[in-house]
Amino acid sequence: MATLYTYHGAPSPRRVHIYLAEKGLDVAMQEVDLRAREQLGDDFLRVNPQGTVPVLELDDGTCIGDSNAICAYFETLYPEPSLTGTDARSCGVIRAWDRWVEFEGYFAVMEAFRNRLPGFRDRALPGPHPVPQIEALVERGTQRYRHFLADMDARLAEQPFVAGDAFSIADITALVTVDFAAGTLEIQPDDTLPHVRRWHERVSARPSASA
Repeated sequence: MATLYTYHGAPSPRRVHIYLAEKGLDVAMQEVDLRAREQLGDDFLRVNPQGTVPVLELDDGTCIGDSNAICAYFETLYPEPSLTGTDARSCGVIRAWDRWVEFEGYFAVMEAFRNRLPGFRDRALPGPHPVPQIEALVERGTQRYRHFLADMDARLAEQPFVAGDAFSIADITALVTVDFAAGTLEIQPDDTLPHVRRWHERVSARPSASA
């Protein structure tokens, strides 16, 4: 049986947790204590040399160390209900919007977060190598995220979900991003973002959101 190395509370693993819940899949999980920097210990680095979670270890010892790749693995095995598209067009559209959320939203929040907290003083980027913080990236990441919210609000004014008419993996990434920003940057969708607020209330009500 495959094992998912994870950490409840971290945003990247949460993307996989929500995805699995939407699929109704039960996967064995092993918690990696990020606060104790267990992910940088020799034992875990043998599982994932990048020193990050989530990681899916298959029965044959193969390790998949990326949330998008893990979801793609399960999508191939369990295509229903579809979260990444059912034909070439929908797959392309959903993939493009999921990547947009990741680059413009998720990475912006991560940039501000990891360059802000004293605990990440020498760990401004995830992984095994020390990277110093850059104070200016806190403001840049925060501003990038505010631009992302405004753009997403305009997008959601025209359709109910990020990639179109149906809930998809793009909404999972966006939900994790918005919740992560609310908890770390104290930025929440307000009255100036009515469409993001409506969408957030809808997707947060899904049972998978608490996974």
